[in-house]
Amino acid sequence: MTKKERQAIFDKFGGHCAYCGCVLQKGWHADHVKPIRRKFKYDKSKQKLVHNGECRHPKRECADNYFPACASCNINKHSLSIEDFRKLVSGFITSLNRDSVQYRIARRYGLLQEIEKPVIFYFEQYKSEA
Repeated sequence: MTKKERQAIFDKFGGHCAYCGCVLQKGWHADHVKPIRRKFKYDKSKQKLVHNGECRHPKRECADNYFPACASCNINKHSLSIEDFRKLVSGFITSLNRDSVQYRIARRYGLLQEIEKPVIFYFEQYKSEA
């Protein structure tokens, strides 16, 4: 990807993550909106899976299929569709209540407030404002 192409992706949402809306910092990611799903093979000498240079959806490797994303959103989205990523994010409160003692204690002390609402990504709001 050229610097010009990367800049165009960065500019799509005014330098904000397409998902959470944070201002992008150095190290931001160019996320495939519709995943390309890279192909891997096991390398015996390295004892791990390595990318073999191919992907399952090569037609998705185009400028229209890239969104700017902060590292944490892109890493959590991984190869999920937009709707599957939305489901993942909407389940975070449930996971925190189940798995995090610190979260449950903070909630008991009134240090945070849980709000049940639909997950709306920044790019969805950005479209309606533009």
